[in-house]
Amino acid sequence: MSTPLQNLARDFIGLDTRYPLAGGGEGRRIYLDSAASTLMLGAARRLGDAFLAHYANTHSDLHYGARISTACYHWAHEQVLRFLRADPAEYCCVFGGSGATAMINRAAGALARLRPERDTVLVSVMEHHSNDLPHRAHSGRIEHLPLTGQPPRTGALDLEAVAGRIRAHGERINYIALTGASNVTGILNPVAEVVRLAREHDIWVLVDCAQQLVHWPPDLSGEHAPDLVFFSGHKAYAPGSPGALVGRRAILDRIEHLELGGGMVEEVFLEEYVPAAGLPERLEAGTPNILGAVTLGGALACLSEPGHDALREHEQALTRALVAGLEGIEGVRVYGDTDLDRTPRTGIASFNLEGLDHGLVAAALNDYHGIALRNECFCAHPYVKEMLREELWALDIDPEAPAAEEIIRRKRGMVRASLGIYNTAADVAALLEGVRDLLTRREELIRLYEPTPDGNYRHRSFRPEPGELFDPAAVLRTSRAG
Repeated sequence: MSTPLQNLARDFIGLDTRYPLAGGGEGRRIYLDSAASTLMLGAARRLGDAFLAHYANTHSDLHYGARISTACYHWAHEQVLRFLRADPAEYCCVFGGSGATAMINRAAGALARLRPERDTVLVSVMEHHSNDLPHRAHSGRIEHLPLTGQPPRTGALDLEAVAGRIRAHGERINYIALTGASNVTGILNPVAEVVRLAREHDIWVLVDCAQQLVHWPPDLSGEHAPDLVFFSGHKAYAPGSPGALVGRRAILDRIEHLELGGGMVEEVFLEEYVPAAGLPERLEAGTPNILGAVTLGGALACLSEPGHDALREHEQALTRALVAGLEGIEGVRVYGDTDLDRTPRTGIASFNLEGLDHGLVAAALNDYHGIALRNECFCAHPYVKEMLREELWALDIDPEAPAAEEIIRRKRGMVRASLGIYNTAADVAALLEGVRDLLTRREELIRLYEPTPDGNYRHRSFRPEPGELFDPAAVLRTSRAG
């Protein structure tokens, strides 16, 4: 008999998609790119389709569609709080933008305005650009927090360094921004310990949970829960859904607005305006992404059924097999601390193969093995460059050479495999077999592929174009004809 998690794992759109292979024939796509975007949960999509029969804008209760849309949009907020085990009396969910990026940008500006006398922000060095650059833009002073260990085996945030910076800057620190789990290595940060250190000095803690939410779900019911968390719906099995901010009401109540426009005001006069009193309305200007919010709420409602422990345990079994399997292949380097008992991580492993550039590896795994993963620096340049420092120095390239920058670009990156609830032990085994195959065919693959100006590679003769695989215009013609 299937478990709720097994039933859920089979209900995803795109699991049976097939593509041509360079070796001949075609194969089922093996999707190992969930850290970039997850596949769509079928139940969430079906909920969205059913909701569209009633769709209307919110901000009205004078006709049935508007009432239904408003109720469903409110329900989506409730599902987010429920999944995070956040008390609605203490926390509020705010939707906006296309992902965590928009919400972090808005919050960074608002928090800087709230306490201008606190002009310092601490940010970990492992952050995605989305949880680094906005704080640089809105804060007077940024200090980057180091990690434990040494590259390329660095671990989580160094708590001694956090404590030292707090002692040094104290009341000048407005907040600490860190990722719950790295989008490069999956390594989890000690959020509760950071909160404990910060709270003694009234320092807020902001956590980017985009890579953690559905893989190692955070719990906001604890004593040392963070003040604000952010995530992207498109990384939570609901592509096309908005970003979300879940924050303490005690903080959000002090923010007059994140953006200005319709829906966030009580009254507007020529000389002034009166912001709405309630949350989240005051922080959600304009027509929201109602459909996306409903599908996100549906996805999280479904994930709540098996529960946090089941989600984590399923993925951790695959993560251990993935990391240990890659570590066991000669010629593979896995980045970050790979002792999962000492340094837990979500289902992400970034690696390189000896003698093959990251772009060639990613292309060949796709072309010959049907494995979809990602390469380059994953919008976390400082973190990736730090772990690659030893390898890049060893290149001994003359920076004045004509092709120096192009060569460095081809070397400056990694290949990332990232798991989702739908992945299986067979998917991990297929990746490991693909890696072994590439290592035995190094010279052949170097001849078969040519570098591109952006630092990647393309097969010299096998080049299916996107329009051959999926043509939106053709789908529309067929749909209209039907």
